[in-house]
Amino acid sequence: MKTKKVNDQLGQKEQELMILHQVARDISSKVELAEFLDRIVKMTMALTLADTCFIYLYNKANDELVLRATSNPKNKLLGTIKLKMGEGVTGWVAQAKKPVALEREAYKDPRFKHFTNLPEDRYEAFLAVPILSRDEIVGVMNFHHKKEYVYPPEQVALLFTISRYLGSAIENAMADEEVRRKGTQLDLLSEISRTIVSSHYLNEILQLIVTMAAQVMGSKICSINLLDEKKQELVIVATQSLSQEYKSKPNLKVGQSIGGRVVMEKRPITVLDVRSEPGYMYPEVARREGIVSMLSVPMIIKDRVVGVINSYTPKEHRFTKEEISILQAVANQAAVAIENTRLDQEILDAKEALETRKVVERAKGVLMRELGIPEDEAYKKIHRKSMDLRKSMREVGEAIIMASDIRR
Repeated sequence: MKTKKVNDQLGQKEQELMILHQVARDISSKVELAEFLDRIVKMTMALTLADTCFIYLYNKANDELVLRATSNPKNKLLGTIKLKMGEGVTGWVAQAKKPVALEREAYKDPRFKHFTNLPEDRYEAFLAVPILSRDEIVGVMNFHHKKEYVYPPEQVALLFTISRYLGSAIENAMADEEVRRKGTQLDLLSEISRTIVSSHYLNEILQLIVTMAAQVMGSKICSINLLDEKKQELVIVATQSLSQEYKSKPNLKVGQSIGGRVVMEKRPITVLDVRSEPGYMYPEVARREGIVSMLSVPMIIKDRVVGVINSYTPKEHRFTKEEISILQAVANQAAVAIENTRLDQEILDAKEALETRKVVERAKGVLMRELGIPEDEAYKKIHRKSMDLRKSMREVGEAIIMASDIRR
């Protein structure tokens, strides 16, 4: 009997050493965060014989735990299930920094938070282990068993030890992921800058900006609305991944809905769920489009709002200060593009007006000389002909000058 116990203990120690060796190997390998988390899931599931495993990572900016990995890598809920610190058993474990093992009827625990779209809520046994780095919370590993399951104390202790090794590695992987993400954002912002100084027409520039803004924000849906200053309305001029129904919805007045408020208040506004937001004008359209959260920022040039850029998400999302700053930077660049285009147009209009005036003056001189009429009557004749023929005064003037040249 004693020999069997010793053999069992030796077998357990061998398993622990094997798992720790695997942890060390995974930590030293250079892989992206998603793959690293997937490896952790597979390794710990083999140890616990769990039916499912979830890994939540802590987002310090929003003070929340976000589901980032599961035993089903194609799970559509990744990135959407979020818990505040102290919320649910997972949030409690993150806050207390110690494991919790529930061997039966885990869903009846008063700390348990139910998610209607998570079938694991109906599982019988549940183990949550904090992932720590230098005693700071990095995330939480959750294990579910469909049937009652007694979690051996030594197994829980081993997982807790493993979590401390994994914490620093996950932090490093998260940092690498953040560096890559910011690098991509900088590349896209640089591309937007190049687009602004390109020779494209304004509509093409805005369409390129809205497409790249969606990439910068990681959003599937983005739009630009320009301000019609005379009518004091916002008009959709460029969209990305939106239907004709959205594009053809009525213009917004300044102060109306979210975008109209952004223009009036000259500041970014975020909405967690536009479908239930009292001030949002088109909740039914949002439901059909699959729009949930919204970030709207003003496009400002010289303290004058020229429009807004809207970024939408298909699921609830709390926009961070960094995300708001990034979209505001895009909006400011877009405002510069609009202002430059308008200045170019004003220069062209002024040049055109000057050329027209020169032509009309010459045409008046021809009529005054050939018909012997005063200047004001010559002008009226050109103007009447312009109205009758539905031609510009420049075109009528050029015709008069050409006819006179032919007669000479």
